[in-house]
Amino acid sequence: MTHTNASSPGCSRRRFLGLAAAAAASVPVISACGSGIGSGASGKLKFWDMPWGTAAYNDVSKKIITSYKPAASLPSANYQGIAWANFGQTFASAIASGTNPAVSTGGGFQAFQFAEQGAIAYADNLIETMKKDGFYDDFLPGTLDGMKTDKGYVAIPWELDAHVWWYNKALLEKAGAKVPTNWDELLTAGQALKKIGVYGFATAAGPGNSLAYETPMSMMIGNGGGLFDTDGNLDVLNARNVEAIEFIKQLVGEGIVDPASVGYTNDNAYAQWSKKRYGLGNEQGGLAENVGGDVAKDLLVMSPIAGPHGDKGTLVVQNNVMMYKNTPSQEGSEALLLHWLKNMHQFWDQALVNGLPVLKSIAESPAFQKRPNYVKMVEEYQPVGTSYATRGKTIGGAQSKMDGNSAMYQFGQAVLSSKTDAKAALTTLSNALASLLK
Repeated sequence: MTHTNASSPGCSRRRFLGLAAAAAASVPVISACGSGIGSGASGKLKFWDMPWGTAAYNDVSKKIITSYKPAASLPSANYQGIAWANFGQTFASAIASGTNPAVSTGGGFQAFQFAEQGAIAYADNLIETMKKDGFYDDFLPGTLDGMKTDKGYVAIPWELDAHVWWYNKALLEKAGAKVPTNWDELLTAGQALKKIGVYGFATAAGPGNSLAYETPMSMMIGNGGGLFDTDGNLDVLNARNVEAIEFIKQLVGEGIVDPASVGYTNDNAYAQWSKKRYGLGNEQGGLAENVGGDVAKDLLVMSPIAGPHGDKGTLVVQNNVMMYKNTPSQEGSEALLLHWLKNMHQFWDQALVNGLPVLKSIAESPAFQKRPNYVKMVEEYQPVGTSYATRGKTIGGAQSKMDGNSAMYQFGQAVLSSKTDAKAALTTLSNALASLLK
């Protein structure tokens, strides 16, 4: 089961496992087995939601669901928070026992996995409804496309987990370095930062830390590479990928990457940013909030940097809301999901999530415009962002198997190791993914 982004103040995609215990204490939780309160048992529509932030997020989400007033012929709904701990088993067990929700958020690639198992109700009819009432046009370009498969739309995106380039303005000024616009300038800035005792390429590849592979993935995508070709076939050893990993290894060799980062948790990395030991890095959208303190004001998002061939791109995971075939009413599921989507602006109105919105109306709202780093992410990173599919067609089922797999973590650690070269690291990854996806 894919890992996902718990993007919120104090949260990140890499932190959700560590937040599981806190989430269990603050959010009512369904266990993985024997709850007996699925959508079919009560006749009501069950909406299951993950803790995408502090308890305040779930409180607002619950209010959105409880404010739902169905048409006379449709069932009402209730809300249930689900902890990140063992969430994959929770959903799988509920589907197997017929106690699944009608609608839910969940792992970024969860809908693709359950669609392959025949449990997902495709959202094509809802898409048509959205086109008729004009809501479809509120989605940012390309966001809905990420959910489309040969069989239809597996889900509706609601939030984007984008990896963006950050810099510490004060440290770059101290080092006499300019904000990089391409890889050569990134190297130059890293060399200048090194002279003042600061690392110019932040990362963290400790056990269970998804930044281990998300950082090199973002670099490969930013160089016009990726893990799949245009037909959706594995293509790990393409020249652009090799070039990207060789560049990271050059940074490692020149001491621009913290040698201890191979074992860092996300908190270790945030501490390095806080101590002003990191000056540049490819991180998630909530970095400044997660680092906090006086340093946060100096952490700024820079424009996407160009690779050696002029390419610009980044890794973006689309978190989404999905519907299930086992429901008291498919029409009711669609109405409930649409209600939640049309009211989710409240999360950004109150700054409860650090992910990027998928709706133009939210991105243009006064509350969102007060967050300049996020405005820049939407304007400059969302248009060039893509998933692991990159150059190919939607490969959601493959992504659900890859994301969080041990082979991906091992790849990230190999990239930071001086004991293996770029082609060897990519070859090992290619062989592991070929076996995983066969």
